Order: sequence, then structure tokens, then C-alpha cells
Amino acid sequence: MKKLVSLYGTPSPLYDMLNEQAKEYAASKGLDFIWKPMQPFSNEAAVEALSGADAGIIDVQTYDKEIFEKINDSIKILVRYGVGFDAVNLKDATDAGIAISRTTAANSESVAEMAFSMIMAAKRFLIRDLDCVKTGNWVRHVGSEMLGKKVGILGFGAIGRRLAKLFSGFDCEILVYDPFLTTEACEEAGARKVDLEEIFRESDAISIHVPYTKENHHIVNAERLAMMKETAVIVCTARGGLVDEDALYEALKNNRILGAGLDVYAVEPLPVDSPLTTLDNIILTPHVSAQTREALWNMYEKAIDVAADFLDGKDIGRDLLNPDLIKKE
Repeated sequence: MKKLVSLYGTPSPLYDMLNEQAKEYAASKGLDFIWKPMQPFSNEAAVEALSGADAGIIDVQTYDKEIFEKINDSIKILVRYGVGFDAVNLKDATDAGIAISRTTAANSESVAEMAFSMIMAAKRFLIRDLDCVKTGNWVRHVGSEMLGKKVGILGFGAIGRRLAKLFSGFDCEILVYDPFLTTEACEEAGARKVDLEEIFRESDAISIHVPYTKENHHIVNAERLAMMKETAVIVCTARGGLVDEDALYEALKNNRILGAGLDVYAVEPLPVDSPLTTLDNIILTPHVSAQTREALWNMYEKAIDVAADFLDGKDIGRDLLNPDLIKKE
């Protein structure tokens, strides 16, 4: 039986249960599932845990040549538990002959609901209102509704499309920026493809769902924040580095925009002395958009399916992040 080692998660009743469930499911796919949580993570510990395994499930830490060259005698594929893969050096993986995948769409509902919740909370000043009750200083802030408003979505993959569906119940007009989609594809999904300038100028709420790349670094910057309506809000549940946090702080501090929500940061954990923590018009959460029971299991199931299929010699299609590996072979 081929061995699949998971490095994801921390010992707790929830993860104990999930990993027992994963072990049973993996066995039904012909895989011996072994859980080896990395607390704390180190390259040496990761290499030791993955050595001798055929496949691995990995978290958000950096994986590059230093690790790949020490495990490629056995490891055939590593699956990112989640969708972001910016910390994995795909070229190094390809050079080492290791396939890289991710759990595409497995957490789309969870992340979309989080983005939706942040937008609604920011539009209604929930952070300020919670503080009012705690302090006894009752001030009734006047928020605004989303009915019939414009929602801008950067990145129209599984998460962006699900968020659009959630807002369709509010009769919102969906504006999409996604250079990889055609105008027709967006229209079929009930959205309108536009450029970045129109997104920032016209949207009442903006949600970021693009991958972190060199080109997307600070896709939300001072110039684009200055284009936004004063009544607009912006949220990011994708990756730190997509938002210029200093520029966002200035925009919020000066009430240039209404509010914001961040679940990801350039440095994680977010430093406690970050200026963002002093604001009452931003929602700050600790990278938990995908942390629902449903999403956690969906990602285990997807990771096991992909690993099993690849090890069986099946084509995993778009789930393969380094297709050059196949060309190389």
C-alpha cells in the first residue's frame, strides 16, 4: 500500500477526528494515511516526515530545492492543503521530479462566506457598534445596504464565482477583473468583465481573490484606493502582499473609504503593534477563512483524491500546478 503523509494541522479533538476520517477514506483509495503534524515546522522535520512516503499533504510553509532534493527518491506528489501555492517553488519541484497540486475549490464556500460576512459587517460598522455596547457609549452608526449595489471581484475562480452567487440574492451587479477569463465566460456567470480602474471607481464593495504573484504584488495600492467611493469597502481573504497595508491604513484613518476586512497579511501573525489594529473601521481575522468543519474535510478529501489519482497514473488535469513535469518526462 502506497504511503500518504499529511503534515497539516495541530493535535486537537477536531483534527484527531478529521485525521481518523482521512485515514479511513485514504484506505478506501488504496493509500496508507499517516498524520505527522509539524509543530514547530522546520525543513529537517519535514524531510524526516516525508522520507519514504509516496505522497504528502503540506501547509503554507516554504518548500524549495532544500527540501525537494532530499525527498524525491520516494515522494511523487505534494498536495497543498488549500489553494494558495506562492510558498512552493514550482521550478525546484519540477527539477526534482515532484508534482505539485492543491485542493482546488474545496474551500470555496467557506472563503466566499467569509468575504461576504466581512463586506456586510464593514458596511454596517459592526466593529464600532460592538465597542459601543461594551463601553456603554451608545452611538448609533448609520450604515448602508448592499441591495442593488455593485460588487467588484478580483479573480473569478471558484471562490469569486461563489461570492457572486451569494450577492446575486441582493440583486447586485457583479463586476469582474480576471485577465484569464473571456468576456463571454463572465457573462455566462452573470457578471460583467471590466478593467481594474472601473472596479475601483464603481464598486460599492470589492473582494480580492487573485493568487499572489509578482505581478499582483500590492494590486491594492494607494493609487487604486484613492479611486474608490468614500462609501465603499474592500476585503481580502486571499494572500498577504496583495494589499499595501500602509496605504490601506492611511485610507481608513482618513476615512477615504468606509471600511475594510483582512484575513491575510504580509507578515503572519500580524504584529500586535501594527497600525491597523488601532482602527475601528477594519475587521482583522487570523487567516481563518477556510477554517470551517466542512471546508477542512473537503480539503482532506480532495487532497487524498488527487494523490491517489496521480499515483495510479491518472491525469489530474488542471490540479497539476507544474505541468512542465509531464513534458520533462
